[in-house]
Amino acid sequence: MTKKSVQGKLHLNFTCNPTRLQVLEQSPPLKVVRAFPLPAGGALVHLHNISGGVLGGDQLELKVEIGTGAYAQLTTTSATRLYRSQPDVPPARQKTQIQIAENGLLEYVPDPLIPFAGSSYQQQTLIKLAPGAGLFWWETVAPGRTARGELFDYDLLHISSRISAANRPIAIEQIKLEPRQHDFSSLARLGPYAYFCSCYICKVGLDAQRWLQLEHELSILAQQLTRPDETRWGVSTLTAHGIVIRGLSKRGTTITADLFAFWRMATQALYGRDTILPRKIY
Repeated sequence: MTKKSVQGKLHLNFTCNPTRLQVLEQSPPLKVVRAFPLPAGGALVHLHNISGGVLGGDQLELKVEIGTGAYAQLTTTSATRLYRSQPDVPPARQKTQIQIAENGLLEYVPDPLIPFAGSSYQQQTLIKLAPGAGLFWWETVAPGRTARGELFDYDLLHISSRISAANRPIAIEQIKLEPRQHDFSSLARLGPYAYFCSCYICKVGLDAQRWLQLEHELSILAQQLTRPDETRWGVSTLTAHGIVIRGLSKRGTTITADLFAFWRMATQALYGRDTILPRKIY
């Protein structure tokens, strides 16, 4: 029997003074319950998937609008589990569209993606930044259910990302992984590492010299956090308005702790305040 495709949608809007959440559309399995106030005047929202994970054939859509001067922090309640797909079912897909208005700020810090054996998943993320808009966003990918010995046993993981500022792209990323067709242990791919991540830090309007200075500061931290037998980090400026940080690691816990360290340093440099780590609810 062919599984019926699920069409899940979630549309969130954040307005300022203080930041408030409006849920404009919500259909299972995507769901939010409420917003929690943050000390800096923002709002923390947990993204729920009431199915427990992404099932084969699911078609999911997330829209997030950050209004002028609003500050929102989005996180997941746990890692996103990508379940096995049946042969007669199309890949699961999630499309995320994010718009951050003038002087708005979004911290989008989800837990890792975990592709189960036999899973097939496509993800597209489109982010548009207005003048003065800020963004902290990372994506971490695990090799699978390591406790069960599932390492790169999935069929397809396709991640497409695009960040634009002033109607011009500043970052485009395409990752298409098919472990059954390629050996990830080669030095041209992941080598001895199992986890990888990308972290984007943006604030529209800062001049190039300020980004070069922050790149230098974060690169020193990257050197301190790099342990070749466990984790490697690199930092680079974008064409404008931001920085990308990339990491490889043998352990997921290490990569998460290091991301928090980069986030703390960049928040202090760009906003002059301490980072507010998201509390989790289950």
